[in-house]
Amino acid sequence: MEGVVVSDTLDKTAIVAVDTLKAHPKYLKRYLSTKRYKAHDPENRFKVGDKLKIMEIRPISKDKKWKVIYSEQGTMNNEQ
Repeated sequence: MEGVVVSDTLDKTAIVAVDTLKAHPKYLKRYLSTKRYKAHDPENRFKVGDKLKIMEIRPISKDKKWKVIYSEQGTMNNEQ
């Protein structure tokens, strides 16, 4: 999934907002839905406004089940 960092105040965590275009079941009007995910960022290198790709991993904490794998600026995270 791709999204934008909206908060980086937590230690080793970046909150990433992912926008999805959905269609209403009855009226078929399309609307934008935004969901926020807590993604693991072990080096605290991503700042607000950075575009990231995240992937689902095993739970690290109660809310954190995603990991940053790639930044649109060219930064990679190859840890497994």
